[in-house]
Amino acid sequence: MIVIKNSREIDLIRKSSQVVVQALKLAESRIQPGLRLDELDQEIATFIKSKGGRPAFKGYNGYPANTCISVDKQVVHGIPGNRVLKEGEIVSVDIGVESDGYFGDAAKTFAVGAILEDKKKLMTVTREALYKGIEMAREGKRLYDISHAIQRHVENAGFSIVRDLVGHGIGRKMHEAPQIPNYGQPNSGPRLRAGMTFAIEPMVNMGSWEVRTEVDNWTVVTADGLPSAHFEHVVLITKGEPEILSNGI
Repeated sequence: MIVIKNSREIDLIRKSSQVVVQALKLAESRIQPGLRLDELDQEIATFIKSKGGRPAFKGYNGYPANTCISVDKQVVHGIPGNRVLKEGEIVSVDIGVESDGYFGDAAKTFAVGAILEDKKKLMTVTREALYKGIEMAREGKRLYDISHAIQRHVENAGFSIVRDLVGHGIGRKMHEAPQIPNYGQPNSGPRLRAGMTFAIEPMVNMGSWEVRTEVDNWTVVTADGLPSAHFEHVVLITKGEPEILSNGI
């Protein structure tokens, strides 16, 4: 069942989402060649706690870090360790925050110094695909209208949409119904209603859509070793235009 949120719940999801936004801005200010990922992870955790929040990923199903930081061929769920960022890489930072019993969750992919044009295009198309999906997040539409809009934009640009991972509902839990695939048939799936809150998150590969999970049982990487990008927003279905609760990144 997809939970319909009341105005108080929406305000609390917005509050947590805005802490995520501020944490992502902090990450953006730190991303550069030579940065150690575990140091960034700790800095983000300290910041979230200073805002009265809790890093939501820490301990989730045993996840060992505060954030997910995924570099180049890593799609999502990269565990920040002693890896040091290098010029020319791209890095996805995915952050979850729980505050007052409600969750926010957003992600953004950053360039590390100067990057090649194909990586620039990958990042641009992934971000555009997110907003194509958000445009479909309207009362009266169906869930897979979001999915189809994302898939069409990505594939028209010559890239591949990851099929093994999904977006999700969000609220009192970080992952609520429904699952939101980033591909699918339009005019299908549950009807969207005002008060639904979704984390929409296209993951786009430069090569094949196929992925695999590394031996740490968390880090998802592209099967062909080519780069991947990831953007995510928390979105509220309203009576009119969709509202991005994680707006500002």
